[in-house]
Amino acid sequence: MNSERRSCLSIVLAAGEGVRMRSNRPKVMHEIGGRSLLAHALDAVRGAGPGDVAVVIGLGRDDVAAEALRVSPGAFIFVQRERSGTAHAALAAREAIARGYDDILITYADAPLIRCETLAAMRAALANGADLIALGFAAADPTGYGRLIERDGRLAAIREHKDANAEEKSAPLCNAGPVCFAGRQALSLLDAVTSDNAQKEYYLTDIVEIANRRGLVARALIADEGEVMGVNDRAQLAAAEAALQTRLRRTAMAGGATLIAPETVFLSFDTAIGRDVLIQPHVVIGRGVTIEDGAVIHAFSHLEGARIAGGASVGPFARLRPGAEVAARARVGNFVEVKQASIEEGAKVNHLSYIGDAKVGAGANIGAGTITCNYDGFSKYRTDIGAGAFIGSNSALVAPVTIGDGAYVGSGSVITKDVEPDALAVARGRQETRAGWAKSFRARKKGG
Repeated sequence: MNSERRSCLSIVLAAGEGVRMRSNRPKVMHEIGGRSLLAHALDAVRGAGPGDVAVVIGLGRDDVAAEALRVSPGAFIFVQRERSGTAHAALAAREAIARGYDDILITYADAPLIRCETLAAMRAALANGADLIALGFAAADPTGYGRLIERDGRLAAIREHKDANAEEKSAPLCNAGPVCFAGRQALSLLDAVTSDNAQKEYYLTDIVEIANRRGLVARALIADEGEVMGVNDRAQLAAAEAALQTRLRRTAMAGGATLIAPETVFLSFDTAIGRDVLIQPHVVIGRGVTIEDGAVIHAFSHLEGARIAGGASVGPFARLRPGAEVAARARVGNFVEVKQASIEEGAKVNHLSYIGDAKVGAGANIGAGTITCNYDGFSKYRTDIGAGAFIGSNSALVAPVTIGDGAYVGSGSVITKDVEPDALAVARGRQETRAGWAKSFRARKKGG
C-alpha cells in the first residue's frame, strides 16, 4: 500500500526538561535557525506525509503546548506526568494510538535536523512489508549510544549502551531514536515493555525484541550521523545550529545565490533567496526575509522581517527591521536603519539615517543624517516622502508629516508641517556671522 494512503499518527516526544541546558526554558523551546527545536521536529513529521500529530509534553508545560499548536494547529497534546522512559512517554498518547491508525511514527523534539524525507522513507519502508522500522546511523564515536543488533538482514534488537554486552557494543550501527511501526500492533507492543534494565525505565527500543518474538518483521533504515544529532546541552545546541546553517547555505547556493564567505553568513529556516543574489561576508538574516533575484546584500548587514526586491542594494552595515520593503533598484546604504517602511523603486537612503513608519517615494533621495521622528513616547506616526523628493542632510521629519512629490527640504531642517509638491522647505535658525568675534574672544581669555 502506498505510504501516503495509509493513515498515520506521528508522536513527537517533547517532555524532557533538559537539565543540562541550565535554562529556565524547556529544552525543546530553544532555537536553531530562528525557530524552536520542537518546531523543526513538527515540520519534519508534517513534511513526511499526511497524518495526525500528537505531542507529548511535561507536566505544567503550557508554553510547549502553545508552541506545538502554533506550529501544528490541531495537534493532540498529551502530558507525561511522570518520567519513566520513552515507551512510557509514548503511551501518554494512548488515546490517540487507540484510534486505529495504519502507522505509528515516533520521533523526538530534541533531534531537530532529521529531514522529512528520512521520516517519509521510514513510512514507505513500513508500507513495503515491514512491521517495524527503526532509524540508525554509523557513529564516528559510538560511546553512549544504543546499538542496532542485526541478524540475517533483519533488526533483532536495540540494546541501550548501559545494558549492552561487549559483543553488542561492537555492533556498527547506533540507534538514532525514531521508530515507525504498524498501528494494529502499537498498543500491544508498548504495553509489553517492562522496566527490567539498568535504568529501571520503560524503553521504547524494547519493542524491537518484542516484535521479533511475535514473528513480526523489523528492519533498520540508515541515516547520516549529522542528520540525527540530538541536543542535550548548549554545546550540542551550537553544533546543531552550525549543521543547520551549513544546510541552509548549501541550499541557497544550489538555488543560484552567491555567498562570498558562506561560513560568515547566518540564515533562518524560512529565508527565501533568489537567483543571482550576492551576499557579502558577515551578514545575519533573521526570520521572515525574502531576497529577490539579483539583489546585493553588502557586508555586516542585519535583516529580519524584510523584503528586498531584485536589483536592490542593502548595506554595508545596514539594519532592516520587520516591515522593511526595499523595491527594485533602491539603495539602503551604510549605517541606515529601516523599520515598517517602504523604500520605493530607485530611491536612495545612502548613509547614516533612520527611516521608520514611513514611505520613501520612487527616485527620492534621503541625505545623510536624516531621521523620521515617528514616536512620541506613546504612539507611532507615519512619514510620507513623495516620489523624487530630496531631503537634505541632517534633517528631522517630525511625523505625522507629508513631503510632496519633487519637494526639497533644506539641510539641517526640522520639518513639522506638510510640504507641498515641488516646494522648498527650510526650517532652521538664521545664520548670524560676527566678524572678528573669535579673535577677540581668545584675546580676552588669554588676558584674563
